[in-house]
Amino acid sequence: MSTYVTIRPDTKGRIALGKLARGVSSFHATTDERGRIILEPYTEIPASEKWLFDNKPVLAAVNKGLSQAAAGRVKSRGSFAKFANDEIN
Repeated sequence: MSTYVTIRPDTKGRIALGKLARGVSSFHATTDERGRIILEPYTEIPASEKWLFDNKPVLAAVNKGLSQAAAGRVKSRGSFAKFANDEIN
């Protein structure tokens, strides 16, 4: 789904993306052969979570699990309550 809006630069050439930038922390900007400016949105992740995106088999398993959960295909594996008072090392 495409969104078309007219954005006008201010006197210093800056533009404000407003709602179009919601949830985005940065953009990679390129221009094509026709002079169009293409903004690709990026969202940074904490360094401590980068391993997941670098480990393709694990990322695929997480995405599969999320898809299954979204489709309601989940099974209860019981309660972890018996571990609630154990000390964490």
